[in-house]
Amino acid sequence: MFGQGLNFGGIAAPAGAISYLVIAGGAGGTSAPNTYTATSTTAGGGGAGGYRNSFLEETSGRGSTTETPIEPISGTTYTITVGGGGAKGIQSSGYGSMGLIGSSGVISSISASGITTISCLGGGGGGNGTGQQNNNYNQYGQSGGCGGGGGPYQNPGGAGEAEQGANGNGAGSSTGGDGGGAASTGGRNGLASLISGSSVERGGGGAAGGIFGAAGTSFGGGYGAITYSLSSPRNAGPGASNTGGGGGSGGRYYSEPVSDGAAGGSGVVILRMPTSIYSGTQSGASVSTNGDDTILTYNGSGSYTH
Repeated sequence: MFGQGLNFGGIAAPAGAISYLVIAGGAGGTSAPNTYTATSTTAGGGGAGGYRNSFLEETSGRGSTTETPIEPISGTTYTITVGGGGAKGIQSSGYGSMGLIGSSGVISSISASGITTISCLGGGGGGNGTGQQNNNYNQYGQSGGCGGGGGPYQNPGGAGEAEQGANGNGAGSSTGGDGGGAASTGGRNGLASLISGSSVERGGGGAAGGIFGAAGTSFGGGYGAITYSLSSPRNAGPGASNTGGGGGSGGRYYSEPVSDGAAGGSGVVILRMPTSIYSGTQSGASVSTNGDDTILTYNGSGSYTH
């Protein structure tokens, strides 16, 4: 019979329920166009992986309400899939050509008989183009759990998935946009959760590169490349592992070398339940305790049998 569990300062899940945090893999950042231009050119940062949360009153992605915890059934095996981050976009050959868009991140999920699969989409890759204004090859950011940043010359960011993540930012006149994060507002900010026992920030979008490429976020999103030769050069930074962070994008300044984007960060799945109901039968998880609860953290795929 389900009563009320401890609330740890928030609204409690039913006693005997399993709370979860599911984050998909972040997208890789996109390489800049390989062309001379009158200004610097950059590409869109990778979007973070989709973000779903049922712990206490914490929100899911894009400011959506807390999801319903799992009420486990004895003997049921819950299969955990943790998605990898998307590959980086690399330099293209030949002037006037487009850099390659970073690959989308991979889905993370919890599945079992008797429940609707809980899944998150991987982040969307950033947009890119030739660096020529009004050229048909300039591209929008890609859709995903969180959308990728737009390609240069005012192209919009990609759409994030409802209840999973924000849209990517639109691009400027010669700059790419930042990849979307898990937070409700545009931009690359993610969300913090206490499900692991302390506050951890995850789900940050990747930053766009540029002359003074943007910094990454504490939420796991990678920083954009710095390409201006009179500044300190810096390659794009990857999304942090097991945060679903998007990778930063590359850039180019006049005749300076084109820089690649960076890879997205892998996702994570975390289960939290009262120790009194924990079966002890799992594979692939790191096991810890916090108060009266047991926490299973999956940095790779695995399972839990109740």
